Amino acid sequence: MEFTRPRGTRDFLFDEMRERKKAESILRNVFENYAYQEIKTPLFEELKLFTTKSGEEIVDQLYNFKDKSDRELTLRPEITAPVARLYLNELQKTASKPIKLYYYGSCFRYERPQKGRFRQFWQFGCELIGAKSPQGEAEVIAMCSESIEKLGIPGADVNINHLGIIRGLFKHFNIDTATQREVMVVIDKGDKDLLKESLTGENPIIDNEELNHVLFKLIDMVGDKSIIKDIEELVAPYPESHDALNELEELIDTLASFKMENYTLNLGVARGLDYYTGIVFEVYIPSLGAQKQVCGGGTYSLIKIFGGEEVVSTGFAFGFDRLMNAIEELATPEELPCPIDIYVAPISDDVRLKAYEITQTLRSAGIACDVDLNGKKFKKIMNHANKIKVKQVAIIGAKDLENNQITIKNMESGNQELVDLDNVVEYIKGV
Repeated sequence: MEFTRPRGTRDFLFDEMRERKKAESILRNVFENYAYQEIKTPLFEELKLFTTKSGEEIVDQLYNFKDKSDRELTLRPEITAPVARLYLNELQKTASKPIKLYYYGSCFRYERPQKGRFRQFWQFGCELIGAKSPQGEAEVIAMCSESIEKLGIPGADVNINHLGIIRGLFKHFNIDTATQREVMVVIDKGDKDLLKESLTGENPIIDNEELNHVLFKLIDMVGDKSIIKDIEELVAPYPESHDALNELEELIDTLASFKMENYTLNLGVARGLDYYTGIVFEVYIPSLGAQKQVCGGGTYSLIKIFGGEEVVSTGFAFGFDRLMNAIEELATPEELPCPIDIYVAPISDDVRLKAYEITQTLRSAGIACDVDLNGKKFKKIMNHANKIKVKQVAIIGAKDLENNQITIKNMESGNQELVDLDNVVEYIKGV
């Protein structure tokens, strides 16, 4: 009988896990430097948590099931909705705003596996609940950009839009909610030919030549803050869009205070989910090709949808797996150090028990170490130490032990030094 991993999942071996843990540690440091605190939510939630915000059509992408009490549950497909649920359950009445939290965990979607897309994947993200705009949004975007910079990934492009500009146009032309959603989904795909076909083909989504013309011109507007003037001229006849444009301009000014200058205004960024209400942004790494988007986020009103009070929330999530692809392909490679500080090498069988005792003493002092457990000859032990590139080896010999000493060998220089057992912890930590 042969057992294989389920389709759309992966196994991670030692070096890959060390790389992932390194990236995870960098992201944690950046987020916590901005005063975010980590939370965890369950791997599975009630099915209605996701159908409420996304509609019943999302069920096709879910790993949903009934438990033994006939409750409808699902593995989480993303973590924003669980965070909103957590806020309503645990934080709404007690926590002081703004609330800054971050998360890291796996999600599950029943999709066709392909490059950069798996059925089990990881998200690293944050939510800022109850901060005023635009300062809250500016800080979130700055933290997102700094995270990618600290990971050593070059060429990232942060694309920013305000959905209120497009929604203002919809309001001006009395476009119903269902039609708005359909158009936003098409815009979110980033396929201008598809959008043109959807709006001007045989069965157009919107049968309004003026609105279609403005939409086409709007989503073509991509550039730095100098394009604001062009946007102002385009939406001048539509007052319902003016407040959103003013908010976008205010965000631009605020980003400068957060020392965030590397971004692109892109009026084609849509984030096709209904609960995004204002500023939205996506991060692209063009050299990754079809998998260039590594992050998406914005300001949303999800908590109100779930029955809570109106509270401004801004967040984003990195596709952690795509970040790892970018690091592998684009970041300057660094040789990973050996995961242990020292290897304990007994010279002969009669000192093995003492070697284990010394190993435990070192571990108790916070020194990461390993010891031969297979009864290898000393020469093979040293060959193994060379292979794993450990910097130091503690050589345990009977004659040295008679004097309450062991030999510490520096594997890079080849130098050896006798060290008293009473001082070995201090010696290793000081080398």
